[in-house]
Amino acid sequence: MRKGHFIWEDAQGNKHYVYEWLPSADVVIKGFVQIAHGMAETAARYERLAVVLTQNGYAVYANDHLGHGQTAGSLDAVGKFGKDSFHTMADIMGQITMQIRNRYEYNSELPIQEHKRDHLPLFILGHSMGSFLTQYYMVSYMERYPAHVQGIMLSGSNGKEGPALHAGIAIATVEAAIRGDHFRSLMLTALSFGNFNARFKPNRTAFDWLSRDEDEVDAYMKDPYCGGIFTSGYFRDFFKGLKEIHQPQHVNRIRKDVPIYIFSGEEDPVGGQGKGVRRLIRGYEKLGIQDISYKLYPGGRHEMLNEINRDEVMRDIVARLDSWMAK
Repeated sequence: MRKGHFIWEDAQGNKHYVYEWLPSADVVIKGFVQIAHGMAETAARYERLAVVLTQNGYAVYANDHLGHGQTAGSLDAVGKFGKDSFHTMADIMGQITMQIRNRYEYNSELPIQEHKRDHLPLFILGHSMGSFLTQYYMVSYMERYPAHVQGIMLSGSNGKEGPALHAGIAIATVEAAIRGDHFRSLMLTALSFGNFNARFKPNRTAFDWLSRDEDEVDAYMKDPYCGGIFTSGYFRDFFKGLKEIHQPQHVNRIRKDVPIYIFSGEEDPVGGQGKGVRRLIRGYEKLGIQDISYKLYPGGRHEMLNEINRDEVMRDIVARLDSWMAK
């Protein structure tokens, strides 16, 4: 695997750090995978998956979202966002998709079959917050550029939320108005994640809900770019985004011909121990998505890519990608 990165500057002058993992030079690239990471983590944590994907002929890209990792620029800036951050992050995902396309279409030195250079399949994999951004990406960017994406994978996701989401929007809006968008909100963090560990008592750490692998949990806690307290402005925009992605005027715009694969742990609190994931699947089925598949892993928690059976999970991802490639 060849590892690198590039910096992409948007129209507002913000610089976005994008990881690039390529197959070895003698491997012909057969497709791209663009990864959208979760809240309070970084794209660097997906390198293990990138190793497996590049071994199977896929070029992998993942940007640190606004307010995360190297894009944030400093630890103090992690968790701080401008206005309308949810939509902005999803829009940036779309612009990076175009950057990926451009890098290959105009770079004849990369090992791609020449007649396929301008239309290699590209797949999106979004985890947790990244999965919700991907859900919005499906009704915004993909509608505008239907030829750019050939498949969607959602990890650690959820379906339409209930009344608690409306309460969260109200609380976050008031707190941001009083204390400012950049106020680090212990209250909203507790409201959002405070009960996630309850199923896994006695708790060893505050992040037992992430994985059964204690080494992975410890690595997350030791990473200074992971697990921070995010701001009132972020929660306001995120909660509003969660509401918006399930409104009929938006979901009805989802392309029916693009395959969707959803995977999650059956014990993942973000997906309501599978209930919310099944609700999301039923919603997509009602929309008439032509190819929707899913897998719920028994005993799995939130981060299936960092779970004790992660090798199985990664094999399943490759198998699904290859099956889409074969069509």
